[in-house]
Amino acid sequence: MITDILDKAVAGERLSASEGLALLESHDLAAIGAAADKVSRRMHPEPYRTYNVDRNINYTNICTAVCHFCAFYRGPKSDEGYVLPREELLRKVEETVAVGGNQILMQGGLHPKFKLDWYEELLSDIKSAFPSVNIHGFSPPELYHFTKVNNLPIEEVLSRLKAAGLGSIPGGGAEILVDRVRNELTRGKVDSDNWLNVMRVWHQLGGISTATMMFGHVETLAERIEHLERIRDLQDETAGFTAFICWTFQPDNTDMSHIAASGSFEYLKTQAVSRLFLDNVANIQSSWVTQGLKMGQLAMLFGANDMGSLMIEENVVAEAGTVHFMSLNQIRQAIEELGFQPRQRDVFYNLVDEELEQKAIQADGHTGPKDLVQLAV
Repeated sequence: MITDILDKAVAGERLSASEGLALLESHDLAAIGAAADKVSRRMHPEPYRTYNVDRNINYTNICTAVCHFCAFYRGPKSDEGYVLPREELLRKVEETVAVGGNQILMQGGLHPKFKLDWYEELLSDIKSAFPSVNIHGFSPPELYHFTKVNNLPIEEVLSRLKAAGLGSIPGGGAEILVDRVRNELTRGKVDSDNWLNVMRVWHQLGGISTATMMFGHVETLAERIEHLERIRDLQDETAGFTAFICWTFQPDNTDMSHIAASGSFEYLKTQAVSRLFLDNVANIQSSWVTQGLKMGQLAMLFGANDMGSLMIEENVVAEAGTVHFMSLNQIRQAIEELGFQPRQRDVFYNLVDEELEQKAIQADGHTGPKDLVQLAV
């Protein structure tokens, strides 16, 4: 019986790894979800639930790592590799600002040639043109890669990028923070300890970041819990993670397409357990990008307090054959249907001012699903 474990979590007591594993092994989705919802409401008694308006800009798809789960990357010698021209990248930022966005999520592959000054110039160009836009950029695998290309310690890499305009770090490239799993999934990419250390150093420099987990491939349930425990331990140490986001592996068009995609049951259960286990991470984001509108909405009753981003552009998940697009009105309506006020936030989970929020709402009619698909091509 998992009742005692759920009661313990609802009361605010920390779960052990064995208790977390017992929850993942359970099939009592209703009880686990109800407990996660209670914890979410205890941590977030406010009458609103949040969302963000940003754009995922992939500045290059050229990558020296080989990730069997990724349909997006292209090798350095591929004819399909690209680097976005600076003018096009700045145009994408401008379009984001025009529809009320206040952030860009900027990630790319592990490019073999670009030195650190190339990235510093990229950040400086964006911040010079759009000083109010937060650059949520460069996942730990990229940042660790920069240390290798430039033969510099991670402290210097992060300090220089922060000075150039990097605002926060996304939690991409975590997959499962267990090296047995990582070695089976990928070659030439950061290991678990160094993924965590990139985040540790960034937090020590005063920066914030998100944490993620991609599950439903070659990991065991115990390894999912090990991943969550490593995130929780680092959060105890630094308190730098603002949010946690998990999603299911999308197998189409990848070298791992023989693995069946996890269903909604497993997604909801894993997210709910994440809310119960990560007692020191304030926010849990729903992953409607991989799950779709209705399941993304339902996830708000399974521990999530944030719908994530409107995501004006998304390329990586789309390459794996999963294409869900939502208008801002759909996101707001999904929150309202659950009895909450929808509010736009920034990367720090502060509510944006009403003028910016209204700008995004008014622009929504001009940025509906059809336009989003066109932008994402």
